[in-house]
Amino acid sequence: MLNFSGFRRLPGAWGLVLLLLLCGLTAHAQQPLVRDLSLRTDTTRYSLSRNTVAVQGEPHLYFTYRQDDETAELLVYPEAAARSLRLQRSADFTLIDSLTAVDGGSYYRAKLRFKDLGGNKFLSLTFRQATDSVGRPPLTQTVKLLPVTRTLLEFRPSDTELFVGEEKVFDLISNNPKNIRVTPEWTRGQDIDYRIEQEKGVLRLHVLPNALGTRQLTLRPQTERPFLTDNNRRVTYSLPPIRQEFTVKASRLRFLSVDKKEITLDEASRRRGVELILDNGRTFDLKRTYRIEDQEEAGGALIAELFTRQYLTNDRVLCWLRVYNTHRQTESYLYIKENDQAKYVTNFNISPKTAISAVSVRHRGGDWTTNTNVNPGETVDVRLEGESLTRARFHFEDVQIIPSDSSIRSESAVVYRVQIPVTIDKKRITIFNSGQPTGHALAVREFQRPHPLDFVGVTFGEAPRPITRLNGPVLYDRTVSDVVFSFNTAGIDSDKQLYGKQYLSFDIRTQNAKGELIEMRTVDNVIICPDESSVRAAFYQDKQCQVGNISLNNLLSARKTYSLDDWSTIIITVRHNQAQYQEPGFTQKLELVLQRRVKFDIDISFPGGLLTKYKGESSFTSFGGISLATLAQLSFYHPTKINKLRPYKVGAGFVALNAFNLSQDANVNRDLGIVVLGSVYPTRSDAKLTFPLYIGGGYLMNKRSAFFLFGPGIGIRL
Repeated sequence: MLNFSGFRRLPGAWGLVLLLLLCGLTAHAQQPLVRDLSLRTDTTRYSLSRNTVAVQGEPHLYFTYRQDDETAELLVYPEAAARSLRLQRSADFTLIDSLTAVDGGSYYRAKLRFKDLGGNKFLSLTFRQATDSVGRPPLTQTVKLLPVTRTLLEFRPSDTELFVGEEKVFDLISNNPKNIRVTPEWTRGQDIDYRIEQEKGVLRLHVLPNALGTRQLTLRPQTERPFLTDNNRRVTYSLPPIRQEFTVKASRLRFLSVDKKEITLDEASRRRGVELILDNGRTFDLKRTYRIEDQEEAGGALIAELFTRQYLTNDRVLCWLRVYNTHRQTESYLYIKENDQAKYVTNFNISPKTAISAVSVRHRGGDWTTNTNVNPGETVDVRLEGESLTRARFHFEDVQIIPSDSSIRSESAVVYRVQIPVTIDKKRITIFNSGQPTGHALAVREFQRPHPLDFVGVTFGEAPRPITRLNGPVLYDRTVSDVVFSFNTAGIDSDKQLYGKQYLSFDIRTQNAKGELIEMRTVDNVIICPDESSVRAAFYQDKQCQVGNISLNNLLSARKTYSLDDWSTIIITVRHNQAQYQEPGFTQKLELVLQRRVKFDIDISFPGGLLTKYKGESSFTSFGGISLATLAQLSFYHPTKINKLRPYKVGAGFVALNAFNLSQDANVNRDLGIVVLGSVYPTRSDAKLTFPLYIGGGYLMNKRSAFFLFGPGIGIRL
């Protein structure tokens, strides 16, 4: 009601004007804009004149929807006095087609799409009329909407057997699970308490029986969106009750899950305890200690103690767990007891603190060894032995662990396949567990493997040649000025194979043509280091590394190589120093023989029974007596045999014919001749007395005549 008492004090004319203006504004605000409104969804039409229901004393236009983003056609019938209408925009819907006048403004039509009908609590349509010419404020009218949907809920348990104190979960079936109101809190004081929750769009019913026998569970579900009753169109949120009978039996042990499955038994967990979150056992008392044993019967070994601290919002209990013995889940369950009576069952591992007692290494193709030396660039298997190893998180400093099908992992042993980087710059690879050093490490050692001796070159008057190509005796027919050993340090390490330093020894012997020893020398611990082309060159730096070549003459003191006699032999044996390697090394022997093609000597022999033919005579003379020959003679060596003469010789000298013929016969022809003779000797080299054959010719001094001779002789070798 309006109070006009204040206007009575105004002057008469002004009071009358203000009173008329106020009455006009009041009449203008009370004037309705919409006579009727129609909303059509799918094939059903709802109108404001026929489909209204009172909610909290206010009329609402109700309509049924199937989808949260339902599309509807809107028809608005304005009052006769209403001017052009406009539909105010809202976050509750999207206007697809604007509100448009039809048939000269007899009604308006629009198309809109609602948003989240299932979750929107206050849905309305607000219409506004444009400002008139007098300048009065625009008129508005709000039509409140009530979206309703038909929701069904069914409960069809496959098992109707329950146990006192044991929670059981069932699935609920609904055509619109989002519209079912969940009840996270348990009901209290019923034969069977329950609560409803929704998980990933699935409704789940949790039940907890409290009394034995046949008991009835009564569900009184509520909806988020209301619906109308069929008889009197009243708005309600309550679905019909659901009743289901269950057979409730005596309680059995319930399994309680924990948030930690691995507990470490150490001094801290024994005295202070470990914080643990456990399922709510329903009968737990806060601030109370429960005993945990490994058997259901009384008198079991104490494994741990459980102290309940406080309840959590997710129906779990925060506890302190103090452990006293080890336990494995595979051995048995753990029983939570109250006064020696098992109340619940649980399970988790209680393991001793991870400790490594031994480290073993296996190189490719080898056996396990306690020597933890590893080499850059190689892949090895590492075995760790100790306690409680499965829960450890081991890693190796600056190296990569390669997954392997042959890996072993148990409580007492784990095996890792580790690849050592070829460029690693550390001397130790520390083994970590969860970021903490374990006190064990792998020692990085440079490769020290014997390389084939093809990197050793030898020179004795020609270009350097690898010593491995000089197999067997080498016959050299020129003077050996020196024997020089050089080393191809770039040929030791490669990108794929590393060998490291090479430790060599040289055994040197010289002997004469008869095999008698002239001199012997041994050079030990010659260290050859790979050059800068090796990826590990920086780690091979050593003052003992051999720099330059090795000269044999610098080692010999008795006789140098250039002063050795014919057919002398230089024997050099190059081998790896076996004390420096764990595998057999290589050995190469060089036997250099000072070969000669021809031998020059003065030879005295005694030809006997020579047949001679003089110049101008037609026949040979009769056999002569023993003669004396002194010849400067050339002997020829076999080209492929050592110190082996061929059976023929060529020489020139003097022959005293019949020098030992003591007969006084005047017909004995004694004479001295200058001759060139060829002789053939027996092939036996060990004979002291030989009988060569001579053939040749010359010039007789007495007869002053040329002659030709042929015959045997007698040779004596001292």
